[in-house]
Amino acid sequence: MFRLLTSISTGELFKRQLPVFLIAFVIAELFYKFHSFTLECAAFLATWFVLDAAVHLLTGRRTRDRFPQ
Repeated sequence: MFRLLTSISTGELFKRQLPVFLIAFVIAELFYKFHSFTLECAAFLATWFVLDAAVHLLTGRRTRDRFPQ
């Protein structure tokens, strides 16, 4: 987590990670009721990872389509 926060700029952190983080947080809050903090935290982090990967793939494809090499 420290590497994530220090490896990208603050603007990029808020622009790319904050929306995905908030969506994952809302999903976890609404749907994950495991009665275990550890399981809910792990599910939240997995959700954040999957959503971030999906956004990265979608925006990566869109960027490549606009600027072919």
